[in-house]
Amino acid sequence: MNDKNTNSAHYSVLLNESIELLNIKPDGVYIDGTFGRGGHSAHILNKLSDKGKLFAFDKDKDAITYANEHIKDTRFTIIHDSFKNLLAHLKNYNINKIDGLLLDLGMSSPQIETKQRGFSFMHDGILDMRMDTTSGVMLSEWITNASESDISNILWQYGEEKFHKKIAHAIITKRLIKPIMTTFDLVKIIEDSVPYKEKNKHVATRSFQAFRIFINHELRDLESVLLDIPDYLTTYGRVVVISFHSLEDRIVKQHFNQLAKGTTLPKWVLLKGDAAHTSYKIIAKKIKATNKEIQQNIRSRSAILRAIEKVN
Repeated sequence: MNDKNTNSAHYSVLLNESIELLNIKPDGVYIDGTFGRGGHSAHILNKLSDKGKLFAFDKDKDAITYANEHIKDTRFTIIHDSFKNLLAHLKNYNINKIDGLLLDLGMSSPQIETKQRGFSFMHDGILDMRMDTTSGVMLSEWITNASESDISNILWQYGEEKFHKKIAHAIITKRLIKPIMTTFDLVKIIEDSVPYKEKNKHVATRSFQAFRIFINHELRDLESVLLDIPDYLTTYGRVVVISFHSLEDRIVKQHFNQLAKGTTLPKWVLLKGDAAHTSYKIIAKKIKATNKEIQQNIRSRSAILRAIEKVN
């Protein structure tokens, strides 16, 4: 697989596998919950008839601009919002059922490589980390005001960083001397706090992941959409999710397993609509990128794909 799709700077991970698992019906209604640079959306549109519809969501305003400039298709609608709010938007378009949802939870290459966004520990830039730069709090602002215990808890909860206490204490100490405003300011603090490095992993990887997840409410949004969407699937409708770290994958796996078991779901989920009379089947477990894809795009090595189908 070597298709870089609508933007040569961005590679859609597990593209063929995810599109195949969506099992696209030509006249169906589909959602790309994470548009990015439109690689998955473009392939979904290629499989839809004139009656099909695709709604895409993204928190990143740059992604919305890209979509409006590059996709001119009456079957396509791009929405600037988190996928956790997709049901409210679908109601506005009088959509009551969908045939499939795709979530690619990875970041786009332009996000990582644009140093002004502050996502990468490899580039010095403003310590922002917001997916949606029109709302929310920049990481530099949050770090300036957060308590040591809050910083420590975030690093452990969302990054599983072993040295969370040392890093949090160092952040509090350093900010008394000088505000922590850039990515390299933060990287230096982390490097000085961690006594040894993991093989083949940058010392700041876990901390940057933790702060990004926290600032953007990523796990909360994922939990929300996985709870909401099953009831809105048509029969044989599918949910396909590509995750990139263990915290995301754990949430997806647990939700899919609960749906497949059915009777183990909490009553407040089962009794929602006609959910008590529906059943679900896991159709993909932990699909990973091939060696060939990993050679073409090193970021795909951590991707895990899971899929579930509504069968009744």
